[in-house]
Amino acid sequence: MAAHALKKIASFLNTDAQTENPGTSPSEERRMQPRFTTQFRSTFSKNQEEGQGRTLDLSIGGCKIESETMARQGAKFECRLHIPDLDWPLRIDEATVRWVEGKTFGLAFTRMRPEEKLKLKQLLDRLEEE
Repeated sequence: MAAHALKKIASFLNTDAQTENPGTSPSEERRMQPRFTTQFRSTFSKNQEEGQGRTLDLSIGGCKIESETMARQGAKFECRLHIPDLDWPLRIDEATVRWVEGKTFGLAFTRMRPEEKLKLKQLLDRLEEE
């Protein structure tokens, strides 16, 4: 994975606080899990609608996406993260939009298969070592 594309941030993500208060804006949240700056392509879909964007940061509990596709707080959809080192995109079966700010929005990963969560954890462990 390209070291220049990834950089550890000193802030943390608290998915519990976001779940209890889904209207939390990025500046109000208190983070407890490491979050990493990324530049991964992402796609998200629900029914016949599909959007794409760029994953700007990533943690075990969620991510921030920049997209021309408008997201609505509370919306739920399937999300795929196209990570360069993986043969197939990382699949999140259900992600919930927790906040929207301009062309960016925050997602909480609300349903993932165990093998996908393991891949995500392994990726985050590698990023933490860099």
